[in-house]
Amino acid sequence: MDEGKIHEEALCLHPAVEGALKEARIEYRAFPCDPELADTMVFCQRYDFSPAQAANAIIVAAKDNPVRYACCVVLATTRLDVNKCVRRLMDGKKVSFASGEETVRLTGMQIGGVAPFGLPPIPIYVDLAVMDQPQVIAGGGNRSSKVILAPSQFKKLNGVEIISGLAVPRPPQEQS
Repeated sequence: MDEGKIHEEALCLHPAVEGALKEARIEYRAFPCDPELADTMVFCQRYDFSPAQAANAIIVAAKDNPVRYACCVVLATTRLDVNKCVRRLMDGKKVSFASGEETVRLTGMQIGGVAPFGLPPIPIYVDLAVMDQPQVIAGGGNRSSKVILAPSQFKKLNGVEIISGLAVPRPPQEQS
């Protein structure tokens, strides 16, 4: 990828995301978007991406003392298996989705743009189905950008584990 092009497009990314992508030497393309259209399904419709390309970063919390967090990356066509798979991975009695407030406080990123890049040192679990896509689109840390990359690039991040069964397919009626 052309280094100058990456730098120019990266101006729309959250600074922590841009820094983490650069530090990990991840090959990507920044994609600016209208903040009003950042939510996954609306974004996919407007910008002509398939929901099967949308890799959503979801922050989860093990409600131990202290609370422990992880980031799960799953396709928009799937549903995170928080009650079984994530609870087993985090070895927690009570594991749930982090609240919007917790997510913003932990990541410094906007809801609708949370990325698996530029996070504090927490585990990052990527569903195996994400890795089967030729390219995916992930959050840019804000609502005005996305990151397009080959899923193999996630492996360059510290703390990443590829997990089979992290998510289950959504019924078709939930995918629209």
